[in-house]
Amino acid sequence: MQRMRAYIGLMKWRNQLLALFCLLAFAGLGVLYFQHWVIRKPFGIILFIGEGLAPGRLAPTRTYAGGAGGRLSLDSMSHLALLTNYSKDFAAPDQAAAATALATGVRVTNRAVAINGDGKPITSIVELARENRRATGLVTDAKMTDATNAAFYGHPADPNDIDSIAAEFVDGGKIDIAMGGGAAQFLPSSKGGERQDGRDLLLELRRNGFDIVRTRAELEAIPAWRRPKLFGAFSNVELAFANQVEERSQQPSLSDMVRRAIELLQYNAGGYFLVVDAGLMRKAAEENNGERTLSETVELDRAVAVARRYAGQRSTIVVCGDAAIGGLSLNGFPFRKDSGIALLGLNSAGQPWLTWATGPNGTRSYGAAK
Repeated sequence: MQRMRAYIGLMKWRNQLLALFCLLAFAGLGVLYFQHWVIRKPFGIILFIGEGLAPGRLAPTRTYAGGAGGRLSLDSMSHLALLTNYSKDFAAPDQAAAATALATGVRVTNRAVAINGDGKPITSIVELARENRRATGLVTDAKMTDATNAAFYGHPADPNDIDSIAAEFVDGGKIDIAMGGGAAQFLPSSKGGERQDGRDLLLELRRNGFDIVRTRAELEAIPAWRRPKLFGAFSNVELAFANQVEERSQQPSLSDMVRRAIELLQYNAGGYFLVVDAGLMRKAAEENNGERTLSETVELDRAVAVARRYAGQRSTIVVCGDAAIGGLSLNGFPFRKDSGIALLGLNSAGQPWLTWATGPNGTRSYGAAK
C-alpha cells in the first residue's frame, strides 16, 4: 500500500515535470519565432543613392526607357515615401549636407561631411554596421572620395580636400569592399596620380590585405568564396558614362559592381551593409545633358534590379535621392511610343520636350508658359 502511494506520488511529480518541460519548450519556440519572424533582421542591407533622383526625374526616365507605358524596376518596390532633405542653413542642401543626412540621420550645414557644428564626428551607418559585425561595402560610378561617399566612412573638415579623404579611407579601415573611380587620389604624382605627399595608398591597401583590381576582367576573376578585402579602382576620375562605349569597355557597369559586391559580402556570417552611389547621374545633370541624365538613371534602375535578384528575400533594399538637380521636366507632347533619343526632339512649335529650369533650353520653357 505504501509502495502504491509512493508510485502515485512519483507519477504526479513526473507529470508536473513533463508539463513544466512542455511549457518551457513552447516558451522557447515562441521566443525563437518572435526573434526570427516578428522582428527578423535582414541579412543584407543595401542603400542606393541616386544623385539628383526626384519624382520629376522618374516620368521622363520611364518614357526614355520604354515609351509612355514603360515601367522601371523602381516602380515595383514594395513601399514608397517622400523625404525632405534640407540642410541646417539652406532650403536646398549641397552634396555634403545631403549625404550626411542620409549617412548619419543628422541635419548639418552645407559643406559639412559627417561632422557637427563643433567639427566633431557624427557616427555613420557604416560605423554602426561594423560595430554589429556586418561586412561593409561601397560601390560608386563617381569618385570614391566624393562627398556623397565620404560621408559614410570619413569626417573631413573640408569636403574639397580629397587627398585627405582618400587617406582617411585607408587609415580608417571601415570599408571591406570598395569599387569606383577616383584612383588619382590614391596614387602619388610619380605613379600617375595627384597626391603630393608621396603616399601610395593602393600599395598600403595591398599591404593591409586588399586585392587591387583595375579592370572589369580583373574584377570578374576574383573568386567569391575567398571573402577577400577588395579595392576596385577603375578610373583616375569618374567612370565613363554608359553611352561612352569605347571608354567604358574596360570598366564595369554599376550593375556589374553591385553584383560582385553582393557575391563577396554575403559570405560574412553576420550579414552586410552596402552603399551604392549612382554619381554619374549628378554629373550629367550638372552638364544639363538630358540623354545622359536619363540613361544614367536607367543604369541605376538596372543595378537595383540586379540587387533584388542577387541579394535574395532576406535582404532589405532602399533607394533614395539626395537632392533634385536642374529641374528636368518632360514637357510638350511626345508620341506614345517615343523613347530613347526620340525624346530629345522638338514639337511642332519648335519647343523641346525635355527642358531644364536652368541652362540650355531653360528660357524656351519659360517662353512656352507665357
